[in-house]
Amino acid sequence: MLKLIFLFLLATQIITANAYAAGDPVAGKQKSQTCAACHGVDGNSTNPAWPKLAGQHESYIIKQLEDFKAGHRENAQMSPMAANLSQQDIQDLAAFYSSQRRRPAGTEPELLDLGEKIYRAGNLEANVPACMACHGPTGLGNPAAKYPLLSGQHSTYLELQLNNFREDIRTNDINEVMRRVVDRMSDEEIKAVSAYLQGLRSTW
Repeated sequence: MLKLIFLFLLATQIITANAYAAGDPVAGKQKSQTCAACHGVDGNSTNPAWPKLAGQHESYIIKQLEDFKAGHRENAQMSPMAANLSQQDIQDLAAFYSSQRRRPAGTEPELLDLGEKIYRAGNLEANVPACMACHGPTGLGNPAAKYPLLSGQHSTYLELQLNNFREDIRTNDINEVMRRVVDRMSDEEIKAVSAYLQGLRSTW
């Protein structure tokens, strides 16, 4: 009987902890007011150098905010913003932004063919794998693996991040996957695949 009571209390504590840890999008919306200046009121930023957060996977947003907070990813604007966030703040913000709808964008026609080729087939001669192997045919990503939704993201932001990975400015990729891939890509390929992803549609 004592064992059953102990197991019941333990299960109750786990359920309570999980309930507390779960993100609340309503609370996240309130907390996002300071984020809106850069990321927009609904997570669709107007400055192409700042990422769209609308529709992004909760798991990915959580990881990035935790990395900014811990110093594993550095940015002059984001690092101080994340420094004072609690774990609940992070969960709430992630829940809010993931519940928003990403606004579509167009792409540059002259970059479309090369961008699609790199995204869907890679570059065998340079040993560059297809981007869709991890991020999916429509750029939806993989929330379980913390691979981000890329479709509809600003090409300017994507190009900047790919270059940051290549130059070891950004180093918070899991198992250095992105750095190994981008290290084999040309400037032209980075620019083209970024443009292709900006115009790619997915089930946001």
